[in-house]
Amino acid sequence: MTESFSIIARKGRARRGVLRTKHGEVQTPAFMPVGTIGAVKGVDSSDLKSANAEIILCNTYHLILRPGAEMISRRGGLHNFIGWDRPILTDSGGFQVMSLSSFRKLEEKGVTFTSHLDGNKIFLSPEEALHAQNLFACDIQMVLDVCPKSDATEDEIRHSINLSHKWAERSVDFEKPSGILRFGIVQGGFDEKTRIESAKFITQLPFDGFAIGGLSVGEPEDVMFKMLEVVLPLLPEDKPRYLMGVGKPEQIQRAVELGIDMFDCVEPTRIARHGTLWSSNGKIRIARKEYEEDDTPVDSSCSCLLCRTYSKAYLRHIYRIGEPLYIRLASLHNLTYMLNMMEKLKASY
Repeated sequence: MTESFSIIARKGRARRGVLRTKHGEVQTPAFMPVGTIGAVKGVDSSDLKSANAEIILCNTYHLILRPGAEMISRRGGLHNFIGWDRPILTDSGGFQVMSLSSFRKLEEKGVTFTSHLDGNKIFLSPEEALHAQNLFACDIQMVLDVCPKSDATEDEIRHSINLSHKWAERSVDFEKPSGILRFGIVQGGFDEKTRIESAKFITQLPFDGFAIGGLSVGEPEDVMFKMLEVVLPLLPEDKPRYLMGVGKPEQIQRAVELGIDMFDCVEPTRIARHGTLWSSNGKIRIARKEYEEDDTPVDSSCSCLLCRTYSKAYLRHIYRIGEPLYIRLASLHNLTYMLNMMEKLKASY
């Protein structure tokens, strides 16, 4: 085990662990609600704590765009700025290299984005990404990488891992404040050979944890799990393993069984905003007429604010009229469902 991560129980390949950060411990396996620009959509810090969130994720690229890394630093760092005193992981902007591919120019020195907000040019290099994260003063930093699209050609995948590996080496040498953890990222598309090549290269570098990127980007589910089977045996046993961007409950449960420790995704809050709620009895699509006069809670086994206080009939009503309260209640419920599921997984080891 390392100073920052310990495994305390196992069940097959699944692990239960403790990740230690300067803002507290995270019990793994852990799910990180996504607060891309410093806010998890629809909920506040007290809501997140009531759902038992131990760590959240924010995005470096979007925070550089607004309000700016220097501005956040002048506020005393991201924790102070957003009113969250538990751990934060900051993504680097590597996913935006893919998702905003029509707004950027990719070179070995870094990537130049044309802002989708005002057209200004933003240059993001491995060093600039880490400099911004140093200003944020968060707990876990992700290095800048290149995430290829799901339909990337062989040449595009080769280019992406070549850049990702060079950028990872540069990231190792960049200043890291005391107490901060820095994770490397395995890429390689959907080819076993390139995934193995990337995993072997990245794990030779002295990172505090390792993420698996470039999955859940539109590929069939069986392809994602095939890549996990290939990569996981190559990752160090004594460091945390983070599967980026995966957030469906059934996928998380299966990935935990394979040995993944950390997850993030916008799925819980995104589907909530569009009328879908998770429950112990399956998905509920609240707009359906069958809930018009249903006085029961969304999930009688859930203790969130929604399920303690309101009925399906009321929730359907405020969803249909566009009342903003709906977004808070539904988002908090789905986050509570996900985080309760993680607690049950931990308790089973």
